[in-house]
Amino acid sequence: MNTYKCRACRRDAGHVVLDLGSQPACDYFPLLGDPGPDPVYPLRMWLCSDCGLAQLLEDPTVPEEPRGTEPAALVAQAVDAVARVAAAGLLPAGARVAEYGSPHGGSWLDLLAERGLRPADGTAQADVILDCFGMMHAPDQSDALAERAGRLAPSGVILLEYHSLHTIIRLGQWNALRHGHYAYYSTTALCAMLAAAGLTARMAWRFDLYGGTVLLAASHSGAGPVIPDATLIALLAAEARTRVCDPEVLRGLSRDVQTRAMALHSWLAESARAGRTVLGYGAASRAVALLKRAEVNRDLLPAVADASPAKLGRRIPGTTIPVVSPAELIARRPDEVALFVSDLMAEVRVTYPEIEARGGRWVDADALGRAPAEF
Repeated sequence: MNTYKCRACRRDAGHVVLDLGSQPACDYFPLLGDPGPDPVYPLRMWLCSDCGLAQLLEDPTVPEEPRGTEPAALVAQAVDAVARVAAAGLLPAGARVAEYGSPHGGSWLDLLAERGLRPADGTAQADVILDCFGMMHAPDQSDALAERAGRLAPSGVILLEYHSLHTIIRLGQWNALRHGHYAYYSTTALCAMLAAAGLTARMAWRFDLYGGTVLLAASHSGAGPVIPDATLIALLAAEARTRVCDPEVLRGLSRDVQTRAMALHSWLAESARAGRTVLGYGAASRAVALLKRAEVNRDLLPAVADASPAKLGRRIPGTTIPVVSPAELIARRPDEVALFVSDLMAEVRVTYPEIEARGGRWVDADALGRAPAEF
């Protein structure tokens, strides 16, 4: 008998659409001297049959993630997003703003202050409610959205940024599923969640971040008639064609799991046989399930570099792979560097020119074995 209830609509009809088996907590990086084995926990995605929200089925882990360094791509996207929203007239000078940020870091408050907005005090009402990848970390999605809606001024706007489920399906990004991330939003499901909270989606903007990120603007439903803009209409139409709320479509992610894991393992094994030195860059949570599923340890990948000081002296969860500094990465003069965060490609090539200057090359580990579906 199914006793699980949707994190948004509370109903119990749904399907497990992706099962990654037992995985280590990808937000806990053990000290290098900790021999393990690391505890593992079930990692499954469940799709609600009623509201269409894709969500983490269970999470017995305790969040404990070393804070990462904010990538330049994320900073640039925030600047672009604020400019676009301001151009739409939704960021009036003097407006009060309340930000619900991601525990991984990053904030738009300084950018908004430059445009004359001011932070709302404590839990006070705000004219602009901003949530950048924050709400997905809430176990109770209904309560989290209700809290944000409750703080929104009658004529205010709520801005929600999220990694699109449509993108996850289109690019086979199965390793976006991780402990601590409780919701994976399609625009279709999020619009339904907003409606249940008394809010109406009105505008949307698309960005290339993470392969496809959406910023959605909504206001109180009683604030007058709302005609969705062209981008929002196009997003909903694309998701209808993709069938993002169809469990069979989501189950297609399972086919990508072994393909990509095998591709990574095969590439690293072939490089080792050929005598090429391969190191990694980006000790990101999304790399954990990929490396474990690919059965990669330090014999195939001797180290992964990361710019976050908090991760140095630790290892990738579920593996024996140490996390080292970028300086050590350069000193080892690798022939190839497996990049585990695609969005960093432009940034790392500029920041660490020594890799290519010495004949090395950067390899997008996320692209290995990937054959995106066409929608």
